[in-house]
Amino acid sequence: MRANLDDPEVLRLAQAFSAPVIVNSNLRDGSLRATAMERNIPVLLYEAGEALRFDEESIAIGVRGIVEVMRTLGMLQAPSRKRPPANPVVVEQSSWARAPASGILRAAVGVGERVANGQMLGLISDPFGESELSVAAPFGGIVIGRTLLPLVHEGDALFHVARVRRAGEAVARMEALASENDEEDLRQPDDLPIV
Repeated sequence: MRANLDDPEVLRLAQAFSAPVIVNSNLRDGSLRATAMERNIPVLLYEAGEALRFDEESIAIGVRGIVEVMRTLGMLQAPSRKRPPANPVVVEQSSWARAPASGILRAAVGVGERVANGQMLGLISDPFGESELSVAAPFGGIVIGRTLLPLVHEGDALFHVARVRRAGEAVARMEALASENDEEDLRQPDDLPIV
């Protein structure tokens, strides 16, 4: 999730949503989030799953997050049983490692993995494998996103790395949240009104 956590109301709603990772993201002039905030409308941007694919777990987490935000705003009644609050990983800085050239990408790391500053994240080779270029981590942290396309063009965003204070602790929290989601029933809550 991407949100301006410097705004207390946005922070409150982001905590209610309980995405596994929350990136504290400044507003960009001319963006939908900036325009909404100019009108005092808090905005959360949930980013999950893979482009052009349905990821059932990401969808279920998103639906559950929306329901929790609606409950926080008083739009829905509180559930009969209260879930313990999630402890998401809050990220103050993130950056994309971009393709230094066009070619075929072979990723060396996956989402959720801890990486060191300058660590090789993947290799880009020409179609014949005669030359290879390394894609390096811009700093130490956790991979929170990556392209799944094997063919890349120079400048493409390949690996999204988040800088976190205690990367080992953050990885453990992300794994704990993932296992909670595996154990928990992620279907739509039964107490929602039918519209």
